[in-house]
This record gives sequence, C-alpha cells and structure tokens, in this order.
Amino acid sequence: MGLEETYHLEPHSRSPMKRQAWTTTLAAYAFLAPALVLMGLFTFYPVLYGAYLGFTEYTAANLGSGEPPRWVGGQNFALVLRDPLFQIGILNSLKYLVVVPILQIASLAVAVLVNRKLPFMAFFRAGYYIPVITSISLAAVMWEWIFQKDGLLNWSLRLIGFFNQGGQFNWLLNEHTALWAIMLVTFWRGFGYCMVLYLAGLQAIPGELEEAATLDGASPWQRFWRIIVPLMRPTILLCSLLSTIAAIRVLEEILVFTGGTGGPLNSTYTALLYVYNKSLGLDFNYGVASAAGLLIALVGFGLSYLNFRITREDRGER
Repeated sequence: MGLEETYHLEPHSRSPMKRQAWTTTLAAYAFLAPALVLMGLFTFYPVLYGAYLGFTEYTAANLGSGEPPRWVGGQNFALVLRDPLFQIGILNSLKYLVVVPILQIASLAVAVLVNRKLPFMAFFRAGYYIPVITSISLAAVMWEWIFQKDGLLNWSLRLIGFFNQGGQFNWLLNEHTALWAIMLVTFWRGFGYCMVLYLAGLQAIPGELEEAATLDGASPWQRFWRIIVPLMRPTILLCSLLSTIAAIRVLEEILVFTGGTGGPLNSTYTALLYVYNKSLGLDFNYGVASAAGLLIALVGFGLSYLNFRITREDRGER
C-alpha cells in the first residue's frame, strides 16, 4: 500500500515544480524575444540572404528592374577565385595578420605594467585607450602628416641616422611600405582595446597566487609564465580571435588612406575592399560580392579554429 501511495503521490508532487520550471523558461524567452526578433531581422536574415545571393546573378540592373536573382550555382565563386584582384586582396589580408601576435604581446605586457597601484596610473590607462575612441578621419589627418616625406617619422629616422635627407619618402605613396604603414595605424588603434581586456583579466587573478609564488622564490618572469599566462588563456583567446577577425576584415583604414583604390599599385588592396568595390563601388555586382564575402568568412572561420587549437587549455585534446 505504501508503495502504491508513493507511486501516485510522486507525479502530483512533481507537477508544481514542472509548472514552475515551464513558467521560468517562458519568462526567460519572453525577455529574450525582442532581442531575438531584432537579431533575426537585422543579423540572421541578412547573413542568410547574402549567402543565397552568392549563388545567384544579381546586379544593379536586376535591382532597378525588379527582377529576382537568377541562380547560377558556383559560377560566382569560380569567377572570384580566378580574379587577380581578389588573390592580391587575400594575400594582403593574410599579411595583415602580422599585426595580431605583435598586438597581443605588446598589449599584455603593457597591461601587466599598468596593473600596479602607483600615482597617476589611471591617467596612463586612459591615455592608452584614447586611440580606440578617436575617429578614424581625425586619426588619418595626424598619421598622414607623420608619414609624409617631411613628416615626423622621417625626421625621427634621420635624427638617429637611419637615412639622410635624400633617402626620405612618403610612406603611404610607396608600394613597399604603404601596407605596413597602415598596419601601424591599425596597431595604434587596437592596442588600447586589447590592453583593457587584458587588464580586466589580470585584475581577476587572485593576488594570493602571486604572493605565494613570490614567497616560494619565483622570479617575476616565472610568475608571468607559470601563473599569469595560464590563467589569462581565455582572455588571450578572446583578444586573438577579435584581432584576427579585424585583420581579415580591415577596410576602414584602407578607405580613408587610399580613397578605396588600394594603392599604390594595389599594395594595400585587401579582401574586404574587393567586396566593397564589387558591391558599392563601380560594379554593383551583389552576387559576386556575396560570393567573395562567403570565401572571406570561410578564411575567418579557419583562422578562428586555428586560434582555438593553439590556445586550448588541454594540449592533448583532439
């Protein structure tokens, strides 16, 4: 009899808990619904529709006449992959990845330095972050002056004896240095953002760990590699991913410094500039632009996966 009572009572005793769980779940989705609707309309739908356009022929003529996109399969992808401009753009975008490890090392090192309770340290932290919130148009005016033939960079190099007056040149107008000069601007703009992320990660590390290591006789270098770097692995992964994606998608600096031409001699022509010119430039070929965007996204996914493999916590994991 006792077993039968238990059998009949258990479902009834659990039903209020089930109703409460359902109520909590519905309430959570109700709060999420407005954001999900907005993301669906302005993020997911454009991405899916853009992916669909990559397999179609869709130009300004179709847009003007109201004709629907015409399915062409992989024709756009073959055209993009054979285009020398896209090949140059991908190569230059991959060159841009040089910024990523330099940016991570420099921003982490500076974050360690400013993570100290010293006078005016807040002023230094704010100073490093100012480039992040500086308008690219304003920054371009300053950096164009720095890179000019008679600018600050050439003056500084001449001062230390790097070259004489006759060896000076405009760094943005030389095909061998233009891309590296724009990379320097990207580094300058992204440095403070990564530093703040690393600083937040450092301040989350319990101080007792470093104190215990100091008492055990660990040097600052040993504390950095044995304590800080392992505990900062998630932040390092985040910053590396953000920097890698930003390097592959670089466009703003190229538009401002070259006017969208990717010059001189296509030396600064990047993959996303190819997409921009095909869609909003002179071509207005949205199908080809979408195909190129999908190929760039695949490259980005591959590099993101590589970042996860390099920075994963368990090295033996497959």
